[in-house]
Amino acid sequence: MKIYCVRHGETNYNRLGLCNDDPARDVHLTETGIRQAEAVAEQLSSVPIELIVISGLPRTRETADIINRYHHVPVEEHAALNDIVSGFEGRPVADYYAATGHDRLHLRINGGESLLDYKRRVQGFVDWLHTRSESTVLVVAHEETLRVLKAWFDGLPDEAMLDMDFGNCDVLRFDWVVKAG
Repeated sequence: MKIYCVRHGETNYNRLGLCNDDPARDVHLTETGIRQAEAVAEQLSSVPIELIVISGLPRTRETADIINRYHHVPVEEHAALNDIVSGFEGRPVADYYAATGHDRLHLRINGGESLLDYKRRVQGFVDWLHTRSESTVLVVAHEETLRVLKAWFDGLPDEAMLDMDFGNCDVLRFDWVVKAG
């Protein structure tokens, strides 16, 4: 299975440097985010995508809908891909990093998830993906999601996730040999 992972386009909260894991908040692609999604759509236009999987946050749907203009395939929402629950909803990302920076792998602040908690949640998505028959899948999600998936698919230690950075609409590709049984 070929798996393409794309971080959503720039949002109004990205521009303001704010945390968001609540799908009900008015977080949407900016004009820049729309252009980023259009550029990645063009980049992926010849990829034979059979399924697009998104988180429950509107920015991933907006990005996926732009990419899907070239593919016209089903788009499925998978809650395990929702952004990490930071405990800092609507607050500056800098505050989140200041509070968790000395141990982001394990710390849970304000009822949020640690990065390892989030990794376990995303593993539920990987388990589900293992059951799929498509040969090429696009995942549109979040920076933390890409960190977890890159570490998982590349067999990297958990600590490696801390040094990864992905920009809006960055693309990762993994070739996953799914063993039968």
